[in-house]
Amino acid sequence: MTFKRQDYINWDEYFMGVAKLASLRSKDPNSQVGACIVNPENKILSMGYNGFPIGCSDDEFPWAREGDTLNTKYAYVTHSELNAILNYRGGSLEGCKIYVTLFPCNECAKAIIQAGIKTVIYADNKYDGTPSVEASKKLMTAAGVKFECYKPTGRKITLEV
Repeated sequence: MTFKRQDYINWDEYFMGVAKLASLRSKDPNSQVGACIVNPENKILSMGYNGFPIGCSDDEFPWAREGDTLNTKYAYVTHSELNAILNYRGGSLEGCKIYVTLFPCNECAKAIIQAGIKTVIYADNKYDGTPSVEASKKLMTAAGVKFECYKPTGRKITLEV
């Protein structure tokens, strides 16, 4: 009798890996963020990464982090979570999970809540303690959205493309 292999990746590794792979599509020179939305049956429904809206050139809009608001990326970039939500064309996201490489800001938290997503699994929270993250936590807690830090297994996965 042949037995199944034992070194396969678990669901969290798989979905966070997809979110990390999606982040590699971002042209942002400072922060590449990816998101993957999964239904309760562990089916991937949508993905997204941070970047400019469709039709807005990556070469014509600013990537700067500092300066006048209209000359920085902040007025123009769509975050990975919102992109994943907007990319989904299949109906409701009620009860889904979102895997994201960076803890959601307060604006993305609002979209996550409104979309009906019930769980956020995040890899990094480098802005913990900032007003945006504190507001996000407060909003998600009030709305019953669970958030938990991804627990890395230390497994290294190499892709050759």
